[in-house]
Amino acid sequence: MNQSNAFRIPDTQQKRIVIIGGGFAGITLAKKFAGKDVQVVLLDRHNYHTFQPLLYQVATAGLEPDSIAGPLRKLLENHKNIFFRMATVTNINNSNNKIKSNVGELSYDYLIIAAGSKTNFFGQQEKFEKAFPLKQIPQALDFRSHILQNFEEAVLSSDENDIERLMNIVIVGGGPTGVELAGALGELKKHVLPNDYPDLDFQKLNIYLVEGMDRLLGGMSEFADVKAQKYLKKFDVNVKLKTMVKSFDGENVEFDNGEKIPTTTLLWGAGVMGNIIEGLAEESVKNSRYKVDKYNLIEGTENIYAVGDIALMETEDFPKGHPMLAPVAMQQADLLAKNILASLKGKKQKAFKYLDKGSMATVGRNKAVVDLPKNLHFGGFMAWFIWMFVHLISIVGFRNKIVILSNWVWNYFTYDRGTRLIIRPFIPKINKQKKT
Repeated sequence: MNQSNAFRIPDTQQKRIVIIGGGFAGITLAKKFAGKDVQVVLLDRHNYHTFQPLLYQVATAGLEPDSIAGPLRKLLENHKNIFFRMATVTNINNSNNKIKSNVGELSYDYLIIAAGSKTNFFGQQEKFEKAFPLKQIPQALDFRSHILQNFEEAVLSSDENDIERLMNIVIVGGGPTGVELAGALGELKKHVLPNDYPDLDFQKLNIYLVEGMDRLLGGMSEFADVKAQKYLKKFDVNVKLKTMVKSFDGENVEFDNGEKIPTTTLLWGAGVMGNIIEGLAEESVKNSRYKVDKYNLIEGTENIYAVGDIALMETEDFPKGHPMLAPVAMQQADLLAKNILASLKGKKQKAFKYLDKGSMATVGRNKAVVDLPKNLHFGGFMAWFIWMFVHLISIVGFRNKIVILSNWVWNYFTYDRGTRLIIRPFIPKINKQKKT
């Protein structure tokens, strides 16, 4: 076969489907197209898929990064019609059916954007340049190294103000990420860190969870909010509701009410926004997401689709679009693959309808909340067990399942976490600039 493009993809008479993004939607699409009479090119800036719901456990030394990541080439091996290329897409040329990337240009017959989301600082990024986002594995490792380095520095310090600043931790955002991270840090404070650092008084480790609304877990039930707050209180987490963060300079966090907390650690989990790629008409984008119809086709295009976090499908049930969750992405991807294959055979396509199977969040050992359809809500050990089971079966790769299960069993019976290693020290941005 000829390979006439920079990506070295064989020329073919088959329809070429280019998928941007190797997240939940991207790998679902690729697997559905495997072995079919189409050529599939999957593009991602990383060569691995990340199971993002467990990023907080990497950040808090509960898991190593390779246990929640799976090589994309391994996931797609043995499928001769699928090609993976590590590349960053920078532009879409709708009129010529081409994408532009750091590797070069590539033509397509169908383009599916599954680029996911990124941290949303709501237009105030310059005020929070020193905050820690938590959307990628490197970010989780940075946070983990940073807090461990802080404890090591606190051991050597005799200045009470410095120790307070090093040991305070502020988490912005009371959604699942914030709640789960706060709970995991609370467990570390109660059961792990005092053994590692007997020279430190961990009563001075203050964990703050800050939320602008009047409740936690806004996308879940009031029952989940009440339970989560109860569980967090047991871990001595300071929950600050109806509070907005004004700024963070790396030394202090300031709130809109004038209150200040000395800290070098602020994790931002307050929101996400779509990873928009340049090239499509402005009318196709709303609230940092592509406007799509009920078949996930982007408005104003004929062969470009968007699925998952990046897609805004306004329906009667979801007037502001579907929640930016993995189940939505996977269900949209599954149906879109079937629809494209059906259209190639001249068959009718089906409109998307989200099947909500429920929501859940964990706060720590034996502490979780679950919302199921038909107003079924429960918490405690059973909710925690269900949370573990659902996440375990959702992890990509048999090896990863075994590694995570063994880690969880070990942690449960020993109250220990064996990954408290500063292998890749975190260097703050200001120090990086000084070194260059």
